[in-house]
Amino acid sequence: MAEHVLLVDDEEDFLDIMKERLSARGMEVSTETSAEKALKRIESELFDALILDLKMPGIDGLEALKRAKKLRPELQVILLTGHASIEKGVEAIKLGAMDFVEKPADLEALSEKIKRARQNKMLIVEKMNQEKIVEMLRRFGV
Repeated sequence: MAEHVLLVDDEEDFLDIMKERLSARGMEVSTETSAEKALKRIESELFDALILDLKMPGIDGLEALKRAKKLRPELQVILLTGHASIEKGVEAIKLGAMDFVEKPADLEALSEKIKRARQNKMLIVEKMNQEKIVEMLRRFGV
């Protein structure tokens, strides 16, 4: 089963190129040009990874990261930026980002990070399911 990725960037040319290249690597890639649109999709669709530009008009990448993690705690977020700073990277990780990648992204490295994101998400979902089962067993006294 292919990795399902939501790629968010306000630069449409960048989105088109990245979608084409990641799709060629067997990934299912959806795109959005704003964090607002991406957050709406996250409410109704499941993704393995959210690849999110840090600097965008409207809601920036860090705020979008916070909101996405509230909606889907299991969602793995990789922040992309052309303006990397250690402070922003540390803040992103503290907010729950899986990784922080500078533009132009090394496609091979990004592909590996996406594959790892899917594995991480699967482990989190499995743990969440186990916790639900244990809680149900406790509640029903089984």
